[in-house]
Amino acid sequence: MIIVSACLFGLNTKYDGKANAHALIQKYSSQGKFIPVCPEQLGGLTTPRFPVEIIAGTGQDVLAGRCMVKGELGEDVTQQFIQGAKETIKIGEMVKVTAAILKERSPSCGVNTIYDGTFTHRILLGQGVTAAILKESNIPIYSEEELTEENLIKLLGDDT
Repeated sequence: MIIVSACLFGLNTKYDGKANAHALIQKYSSQGKFIPVCPEQLGGLTTPRFPVEIIAGTGQDVLAGRCMVKGELGEDVTQQFIQGAKETIKIGEMVKVTAAILKERSPSCGVNTIYDGTFTHRILLGQGVTAAILKESNIPIYSEEELTEENLIKLLGDDT
């Protein structure tokens, strides 16, 4: 089983109530090997919700208590992000996930990059909160931006 950011699966879970449907994930969704998750919803946030960014750090810093996740007006949603990451790990353990495909630049799911916390669309190297906890749990994480049909078929296994 593979965890997939629910917005990539085509579900309207993005902060603005929309989706980021990914063609390859949609193409292979009938295989029954994807578990769509939205860590932000699992942490108790509604959809739609205000946009948030990790302030002055990365997902690893949030998990270590060194920085926070906040909205542009200062709304603190750090605990919801941590809770959503923990719930994602629980799901992963229950269904024995082998990998995760996550939405790049998301404060939850960013695999290689996230926004820098200034709400100016500047990007920095680093992971979101859920990506960081998945990596700490030794679950391989992949960005949808690096996903090819060939590597997706490998992730899905031989019976695809």
